[in-house]
Amino acid sequence: MNEESLGSIFLNACLVNNFVLAYFLGICPFLGVSGKVATAARMGGAVMFVMLVSSTCAYGINAFLIAIDAPYLKLISFIAVIASTVQLVEMFIKKTSPGLFRALGIFLPLITTNCAILGLALFQTNKGYSFVQSLVYALGAGAGFSLALILLAGVRERLDLASLPDVVRGTALTLTVAGLLSVAFMGFAGLGG
Repeated sequence: MNEESLGSIFLNACLVNNFVLAYFLGICPFLGVSGKVATAARMGGAVMFVMLVSSTCAYGINAFLIAIDAPYLKLISFIAVIASTVQLVEMFIKKTSPGLFRALGIFLPLITTNCAILGLALFQTNKGYSFVQSLVYALGAGAGFSLALILLAGVRERLDLASLPDVVRGTALTLTVAGLLSVAFMGFAGLGG
């Protein structure tokens, strides 16, 4: 069992080892849904919810697979849980908020293939976190993912109002801003243990 404090686990997952800006996991929704702050915040909430549910299930599945001496089934089990959770979230959002469902577009079902979700499940089981530590790790990773999405969306909204040459608009500018955010988050590396 890992003896890290809960605050340290949260800060480490959220800032120091941010899944998007340090590990470069989940880049597809990071770049695709970060056009507007409102959409980015909602996508961040959906990813955080999926991370929490997946983390909870991954902890239970890992314990069960270790008990029956079948750890080789870990990866396929995690993928099945993540896909099921995303389908539930997609159906819920489609029913309760059709506008958000249309705004998220293809990126909502792509949470299923979001490597950040699978990375979370694999990282937490490899680190030997307890159940509570796993939940805090998932909350920190989800908060960090949401923070990165919202920061990039805020900068992109501001840059849409700026007068820039056409050559730097679009993908080139988005990737440059994402790279600068990643470099800025490297400053949090001193907080890690």
